[in-house]
Amino acid sequence: MLLPPLAPDRARQIVSGFAGAQVLVLGDAMLDKFIVGRVTRISPEAPVPVVTFDHEMHRIGGAANVAHNIASLGGQARLVAITGLDEAATTLAQSCREAGISPALVGDAARPTTTKVRIVTERNQQVARIDYEAEIEVSGELESRLVTAIRQYATDAQAIVVSDYLKGCVTLRVMQAAIEAAAGRIPVLVDPKIPHMDRYAGATLITPNHVEAEAATLMRVRSTADAREAARAFKERARCEAVLMTRGDQGMWLLSSEAEGSLPASAREVADVTGAGDTVIATMALALAAGANYTEATRLANQAAGIAVSKFGPAIVTPSELLLACGIAADV
Repeated sequence: MLLPPLAPDRARQIVSGFAGAQVLVLGDAMLDKFIVGRVTRISPEAPVPVVTFDHEMHRIGGAANVAHNIASLGGQARLVAITGLDEAATTLAQSCREAGISPALVGDAARPTTTKVRIVTERNQQVARIDYEAEIEVSGELESRLVTAIRQYATDAQAIVVSDYLKGCVTLRVMQAAIEAAAGRIPVLVDPKIPHMDRYAGATLITPNHVEAEAATLMRVRSTADAREAARAFKERARCEAVLMTRGDQGMWLLSSEAEGSLPASAREVADVTGAGDTVIATMALALAAGANYTEATRLANQAAGIAVSKFGPAIVTPSELLLACGIAADV
C-alpha cells in the first residue's frame, strides 16, 4: 500500500513555502567533533590502530542538527536547549549562529555540553568514539528557564519540534509546556526515545525508527504488514495524532487520519546514516508549516533522508537538492 505520488508543481509550491517558516526546536543539542587521521600500522602496545593526526572539525548535532536542517531548507529555526558552561557550549552557540540558527541555550554549570568525539580515518571509517555527557534531567530554575523560553518563542512559531536524546532536556514539565504552547494551533513533532513515551501524549506526529517502534510495542517489524500493525499500536500507546516510522533501507510507514501507507527508501548510495532522522523531522515540520498534508510531507521527507544519508556525518539538505531529488529543476 504505497502512499500517493506528489505532483511536481505541488512539491515546488510546498518547498517554496519553506522560506521564512518559523520552527521552534526543543531538545538535546550536541557538538559532534571529528579527529581525522591516517592509519598505517597497529600499535605494539595493544591490538588497536595508530591514527596519525591530520586535522579536526566539528558539526552541530542532535537537536541542533534538526535546527540546522530547518535553516538550510530555508526556514527560520530557534533552538531551545540545555548546555554546559564550557568551551563546547561557546562553540555550539557560535556554530548555530553561523548556520543561521537563533540559539536560546540554557547553561548548566553542573554538566558538560554533550559532545561526541569521533576518531576517523581519511576514508571516513570510525576508529573510536568518546562521549562527554550527563543524562541527569534538568530541574528547578533551569527547567523553569526552558519552560519560559518555550512559551516565549512558540508564539511566533508555525511548528514545534522536540528532539529527545535522553540527555536531560525533555522533562515531563518541558514536554507539557511545548504541547500547551502549541495549543492545537501548530503541530508538535517528536523524535522520541522509548523511556519517555508517556510524556508525548498530545503530540501531533511522532517519528520512531523501526527499532524504537519494536521496543514500544513489543512487536517485530519485518514487513510492511508488521509496520502497519506496529504503527497502530505505537499511536495508541503514545496517544498522538500520527506516526511516521522510519525503517532504514526499507523506507517509511505513515499512519495518519488522512492516509496510511509506505514509501520505499529513496537513497541509492549510503555513506552515513548519522542524523538522518533529524533531516526527516526537520523536513516534515517545514512541510506541515508550509501547508502540506501528511502524505505530501512524508514524500518530501523521504527524499530529504535519501540525500542526507549519502553524505558523511550529521548532514543538511538544501531546497535545490530536495527539488532535484524530486525530479524538479530548482528555482527557489
